[in-house]
Amino acid sequence: MINEGKLAMVGDGDSITVFKAAGVATFAVDSETQARDILRRIGKDYQVIFLVEEFAKPLKEFLKRFDEQPYPVILSVPSKKGSTGYGTEQLKSAMERALGVDILFNN
Repeated sequence: MINEGKLAMVGDGDSITVFKAAGVATFAVDSETQARDILRRIGKDYQVIFLVEEFAKPLKEFLKRFDEQPYPVILSVPSKKGSTGYGTEQLKSAMERALGVDILFNN
């Protein structure tokens, strides 16, 4: 059963520190394989899961399975190393699919 407002962060140890300090459940991983395994394990327990871009991009096909259900929402976020732009592109694409227009970036 999903608890309302339940958040998780999956990423490298340095990138999850701020989330941990904010009270978000954190899961440290060192590879995309570990990230995939964690997502399989926690997917039904969290409403929103933040995933660092370095792992989200190579797991793009795997993450599509989560699009078929309302929860969890998996959001790509920059790691401590900075943004690759992947998370922003995914958000833009999701908004265009949902609304039919680009309301965020006006491109």
